[in-house]
Amino acid sequence: MPEWLANPALVIMAGGLLAAVCPRAWLGALAVALPALGLTLLWQLPLGTYAPVTLFQLELATIRIDGLSRIWATIFHIAGGLAGLYAWHVRDRVQHAAALIYAGAAIGAVLAADLVTLFIYWELTAIASVFLIWARGTARAYRVGMRYLVIQVVSGLLLMAGAIIHYRATGSLAFNQLGLEVPGGWLIFLAFGIKCAFPLLHNWLQDAYPEATVTGTVVLSVFTTKLAVYALARGFAGEEILITIGAAMTAFPIFFAVIENDLRRVLAYSLNNQLGFMVVGIGIGTEMALNGAAAHAFAHILYKALLFMSMGAVLYRVGTIKASELGGLYKSMPLTAVFCIIGAMSISAFPLFSGFVTKSMILTAAAVEHHWVAWLVLLFASAGVLDHSGIKVPFFSFFHHDVGHRVPEAPWNMLAAMGITALLCIAIGVYPAPLYAILPFAVDYAPYTTAHVITQLQLLLFAALAFTTLFRRGWYPPEIPALNLDSDWVYRRLAPLLLTRVRGIADRWGDALSELASGAGRRGLALTRRVYQPDGVLAKPWGTGVMTLWVAVLLAAYLLFYFG
Repeated sequence: MPEWLANPALVIMAGGLLAAVCPRAWLGALAVALPALGLTLLWQLPLGTYAPVTLFQLELATIRIDGLSRIWATIFHIAGGLAGLYAWHVRDRVQHAAALIYAGAAIGAVLAADLVTLFIYWELTAIASVFLIWARGTARAYRVGMRYLVIQVVSGLLLMAGAIIHYRATGSLAFNQLGLEVPGGWLIFLAFGIKCAFPLLHNWLQDAYPEATVTGTVVLSVFTTKLAVYALARGFAGEEILITIGAAMTAFPIFFAVIENDLRRVLAYSLNNQLGFMVVGIGIGTEMALNGAAAHAFAHILYKALLFMSMGAVLYRVGTIKASELGGLYKSMPLTAVFCIIGAMSISAFPLFSGFVTKSMILTAAAVEHHWVAWLVLLFASAGVLDHSGIKVPFFSFFHHDVGHRVPEAPWNMLAAMGITALLCIAIGVYPAPLYAILPFAVDYAPYTTAHVITQLQLLLFAALAFTTLFRRGWYPPEIPALNLDSDWVYRRLAPLLLTRVRGIADRWGDALSELASGAGRRGLALTRRVYQPDGVLAKPWGTGVMTLWVAVLLAAYLLFYFG
């Protein structure tokens, strides 16, 4: 069998096609078994595996196993299996098929060693994932899905354009370190930046993720943005502009997450925040920083999925995810509350939880390389994430004021998925050695030093004290059922306003031109009547002399044009 056929991505995508037609009773088992099978195939491929394929005289490589691709492919398989378990109860073939094809395409993109294969999988992730939004079945979900699809396809077109320019200039399609100076580099960088939700390119994330189905949001949180982080690490490691971009990504979502009422949108903003840490690590570009970015992506996928799972369980049972309409759910859903708190402590980087042993690698790398401004911004962002994801999400959904919701606990499969994910978050935090062992570079880092533990606890306690003080004094932003806009104000408010103004100007000009044309038509008609009416110029009898003159004029014109 050709080596490229051993690609686990193809196995999972083929399983997605099978899910579209198989009996509904098989869907849950298929969604769990296929990622497990793919992970087994992945780890049977040794480091250094490279599977070239010649297609239309182009040398492509659909499988490349090295330290960077293997850790991303590993966590994609694990998260895909956990998401499948979480969605076990779902009997919608479209959702299961879309989730599996989406996961397979993301894994295929991670394993791709050339820009053409990357582009194909890049676009497949966009096409497959949008069905997880449309499966919500509402008119709003359809509109959001269309916006999401347009943006994702634009990202793919930019990637294709950059790849073509790069190939024509260099004759190479290899997906290795590119940099911004290579032909097509900026286009490829922008394509990655859209999918990574760079500042001002990020609103598709907050727009789309909260509108997906209960289980679809969990799947969306795993693949798209982390695939872009991988692509940046592969192609643009060490580009210092990423330090500035990443620092901005960590800081600005804090302010929007604090005032947001939809708790899944809060988590979408905190996803931006955590992506920023990874982008800063990639921009620093040292082995420790890249290890930190990879490790943090691994941990982030788990704890962010856990948080989205817990909020999905709340939405599934209560029917709302608005902070203003929740509270007191710990009485009805105590296990979900515990799992949510574990996810919150992980994202906040409490000692003995996964975020503590991964995020600190990036902060240490920034300090070692003397990027002190970025280091301070990351420190501020670490405190901010405790406020909006570490405290706000569990506090307003499970505690705070009891609004009287009395509902059953989440279904068994949701609890099982959350329980396994929570166990992994704790296991990585307590014993990070297995994770460190599969990082791209050798690890020489000890997270549990006295100075680091004390510094982190001081930071977290200060942030918790700030939240408590603001909340008790009534200064914390109230939970208002409203839609908060940031840069999406441009296309939600400014663009419609400008279009209305332009349409008004066009209508006025159109009316004026119409009136002008109408007046000209009336004057022409009056002139025609004066000429052709019974007593008009052409109706009058002409004398012989006049006719002789016209004949002479026409003859002269003929001779002039003929002999001229």
